[in-house]
Amino acid sequence: MHGRSCASAGIMRLDHVKELNNARPKQPFFFLKPPSSILPPGSGPVLKPRGVKLHYEVELALIMGRQVRDLDADDEKGAMDAIDGYCLSIDMTARNVQDEAKKKSLPWSIAKGFDTFLPVSDYISKTSIPDPHNVELYLSVNGEVRQRDSTELMLFRIPRQLSDISKVMTLDRGDVVLTGTPKGVGSVDVGDVMKAGIRVGGKELDKGIEVAVEEKGGPYEFLET
Repeated sequence: MHGRSCASAGIMRLDHVKELNNARPKQPFFFLKPPSSILPPGSGPVLKPRGVKLHYEVELALIMGRQVRDLDADDEKGAMDAIDGYCLSIDMTARNVQDEAKKKSLPWSIAKGFDTFLPVSDYISKTSIPDPHNVELYLSVNGEVRQRDSTELMLFRIPRQLSDISKVMTLDRGDVVLTGTPKGVGSVDVGDVMKAGIRVGGKELDKGIEVAVEEKGGPYEFLET
């Protein structure tokens, strides 16, 4: 999976708004993750850069099947028809990098954009998920469940998310759109193992993610300024 772009809807669950002490958004907003951040199944560990406080966020991802531009927010059929399929994803965040950027009113692309910062599952067909607004997502760290909740808790449903994104930037076939994370976001460190899963109608789909965290080599080290 190598999308032309990867857009992620930010703060899409009320409980996640509260745990990060953010104001409830009046409309969807989104940020971009580079395609190089995508970590396909079996491609190795998540790499934790030095100086980074690394957080996980499990999310349902949409895989676009056609070009979408200026989608009407009320066009639910058009939105769902534009989706080719789904995958499970873990949006990794360098939280201290993001917090410093927010404090200084700077962009926080770095916090989301490191290589390996988007582990994804194998492709999930639309027939496997009849209603993407009624799916249970969960994530565990070293066997302890940290996140578990339903996509029905989205502040803004998928058609509204795709509408707002497509009015700013054209979505093309193969692009990946993350739809937001439930409460329970937290930290992982080198040596930890994350497992993420998805259930539809109480039934587990065989499309999970299991990925370890290892230290990233090289010259980069985050130092607060």
